[in-house]
Amino acid sequence: MNDIYQDMAARLSQLEEEGNLRRLTPLRHEGRCVYTEKGGRKPMLNLSSNDYLGLAARTDWWREFVEGIPAEVLLPTSSSSRLLTGNFPVYTELEGELATQLGCEATLVLGCGYHANAGILPAVADKSTLILADKLVHASLIDGIRLSQAHCIRYRHNDLGQAERLLVKYHGMYSRIIIVTESIFSMDGDEADLPALVALKKRYPNVMLYVDEAHAFGVRGDNGMGCAEEQGCVQDIDFLVGTFGKAAASAGAFVACKRVAREYLVNHMRPFIFTTALPPVNVAWTLHVVQRLPGLKDERRQLHAIASRLRQGISLAGMQSVGSSHIVPLVVGESAKAIRMAECLQSAGFYALPVRPPTIPQGTSRIRFSLTAALKAEEVDALASELRRLHKSHFG
Repeated sequence: MNDIYQDMAARLSQLEEEGNLRRLTPLRHEGRCVYTEKGGRKPMLNLSSNDYLGLAARTDWWREFVEGIPAEVLLPTSSSSRLLTGNFPVYTELEGELATQLGCEATLVLGCGYHANAGILPAVADKSTLILADKLVHASLIDGIRLSQAHCIRYRHNDLGQAERLLVKYHGMYSRIIIVTESIFSMDGDEADLPALVALKKRYPNVMLYVDEAHAFGVRGDNGMGCAEEQGCVQDIDFLVGTFGKAAASAGAFVACKRVAREYLVNHMRPFIFTTALPPVNVAWTLHVVQRLPGLKDERRQLHAIASRLRQGISLAGMQSVGSSHIVPLVVGESAKAIRMAECLQSAGFYALPVRPPTIPQGTSRIRFSLTAALKAEEVDALASELRRLHKSHFG
C-alpha cells in the first residue's frame, strides 16, 4: 500500500480506538421515525434531525406548493451562477420577502450556511482586521476566519467581559474589528446575549457584529425570523446569517445586511461568485415556507414546551443538561460512553446520536437531542424515563 494510504489507514484506526470514527448510516424515513439496516423494521423516533418545526413531513404544504408552482420555476437546476444566467426572478422575490419580515435593508440568498460563513468573512476582512470570535462558534465560521487574512482572538464562551477587554486593548490597532457569534449555539444549545453585544459594538466606531442564526431561524421571534428579531436588534447586526436547511425544511442560506454590504459581497464573496445557484424550484419552495413562518406560532410554543419538559426530565433522572433552547445536550464525558448510551437509546426506540471530538472538546462527548415541534409530551416523558433507567443501571 502506498505510504500516503497507509497513513490514512493508521489515522482511521486511531480514531476507531478512541471511539471517534464516523460512518455513514443508511436510513429510511417515515414521518417522525427512521429505520436503519441494523434495526430492521423497528421504528425509532428521530431525535437527531434539524427539522425543528416538523415541516419536512408536511405533505399538505408540499401538495399545495406543487399544485401552484408555475412551469418556469419548476426547474431542478439553475445551470449557472447568479452572476451569469442563474439569477431567476424567484431569488429576488425570496430576498424581498426576507428583508420585509426582518425589517432590514437587504438580503442575499446563498448556496448553504457553510458557504455563507466560509465566504463572508474572507470577503470583508483583511490584514488590518481583527476578528473576535466566541470560543464555541461553528466549524464553518472557524474555516471562514482561517481563510481570511485577519488576526483572530477567540474569547471565552459568552464572556462579554473578556470581549470588551479585548476591544479596549485592540480597537485602536486595527481599522476594523468584527465580533463573531452564534445566537443559539449548535452543540450546547445555549444563547448569546445579542442586545449586550450590540451595546458593546456601539461603543466603538470601527466594530462590526456578525451573528449566525442557523439554529434560531424559524423557531424564535414573532415571525420566526430568529433571536435578533425576538430581541429587537436586527438592524444593529452587520451580518445576520440564517439557513433554510433546518427549521425551514429546505436548503440554502441567506445573509441580511446593509445594501452596500450586499453589493460588496456580490462582487467579492468567492462561494457566491463561483458556485452554481440553487435550483429555482428549491428557492420557490423556500419562499413558500418563509411566507408561512409567521403563522407557526403554535409550533414554536410547542417546541419550547417540549424542550423545557425534556430538560426537566433529565434533571429528575439525576443527570445534567445545559442550554436553554430546542437543542438539548446530555454531556456524558468519554466518547465510548456516549456511543454506548446512544446504542441503548436506539434499542429502546429513540434515534439519538453521540457527538464526539473533534466536533467538541475531548472529555465532553454527549448525546445531542435535536427536538422538533412534531414530538408529543408523552414521547418526551418516555425518553426521560428511559434515561432514568439507563442512569441507574449503566451510566450512574
